[in-house]
Amino acid sequence: MGRRTEVLELAVLGVLHEAPMHGYQVRKLLNSRLGAFRALSYGTLYPALKGLLAKGWIRELGEVEPPAPLGGTLSGALSGRRARIVYEITAEGKEHFQALVADSGPQAWEDETFDVHFAFFARTDAATRLRILEGRRMRLQERREAARSAMVRTRERRDSYTLALQQHGLDSVEREVRWLDELIDRERTSNMTHLTEPPH
Repeated sequence: MGRRTEVLELAVLGVLHEAPMHGYQVRKLLNSRLGAFRALSYGTLYPALKGLLAKGWIRELGEVEPPAPLGGTLSGALSGRRARIVYEITAEGKEHFQALVADSGPQAWEDETFDVHFAFFARTDAATRLRILEGRRMRLQERREAARSAMVRTRERRDSYTLALQQHGLDSVEREVRWLDELIDRERTSNMTHLTEPPH
């Protein structure tokens, strides 16, 4: 399974874990919530939904009529608008989703996957959250050091615009590292608080 397919499965199962919805609602929610899916097209979403159906991780609940046009009263059949199929996550789908959010390996630290994992941190256990955050920070620290070295080596051969672009990229990485530092400290403090709380 490709990384793009797996992260799309995580995203779709994650939103269907919240409530049953039809494809338009899934796409709208993903596009508004997940940066990696701002440009999610129906051509990408519907094959993913078909694949999840085939694997038994979601099921069809039935069809709902699309909303009538403003000022119109025609039914979907008469207006040419198709009814929308509502999808629901299955018990097997919930198990697969939990396996995906529990994956804290290097693939969870990458640019194209980290945001999706982070979006479902509320459904991820504390130890996994911390491993993903620390892995992401390590990856960005490596990127930061490589960018600094490249700027030092090539500074004399670059024009001012290229240098400004490199500096902008470096600044962005440093901002994310600081953000991750704060999140990691918060996670560790929260974990320590839970460990030291007296039993009720």
